Amino acid sequence: MTTVPGTLFSFLLIAACLAALAGCTLKFSGASLTPDMKTVSVQYFQNNAALVQPTLSQSLTEALKERLISETNLSLIEQGGDLTFNGTITNYAVTPVAIQQNETAAMNRLKVTIHVKFTNNLDEKLSYEANFMRYEDYPSTSDLATVEDALISSINAQLVEDIFNKAVVNW
Repeated sequence: MTTVPGTLFSFLLIAACLAALAGCTLKFSGASLTPDMKTVSVQYFQNNAALVQPTLSQSLTEALKERLISETNLSLIEQGGDLTFNGTITNYAVTPVAIQQNETAAMNRLKVTIHVKFTNNLDEKLSYEANFMRYEDYPSTSDLATVEDALISSINAQLVEDIFNKAVVNW
């Protein structure tokens, strides 16, 4: 049996690369978690806004849980996770934007602001408290009740992206 020159070297190079990747904590989601991070807790986001949308707290909390479960290897537990998220909805408001010459709004803006406390119980220096605000514009000719669910879904996705990136994407 003959060997092609460099085959052993190529095999060793591939083996070394695979061994190096085995200890890597970066996932395709962009999450950078250490192997000792096993659990996450997400507490219900209370709605303390002056204007309360009844399903916003539940949909935001569930969207964050889903993102953490689907894009990390963390197990969701009720309380006391290696990573914990607590938060409140501090503002939910509709304001006019794009005022026209006749002083009417061509567009309205639904804006949601939340306060998040993230605790990394394994590395306190990675913990944070921050406010996040996202909004979606919609035509003033549309009734909020007819577009609200779609707007909330989009805003929640953006807020979850912000929370997730600040907590577990350490680029």
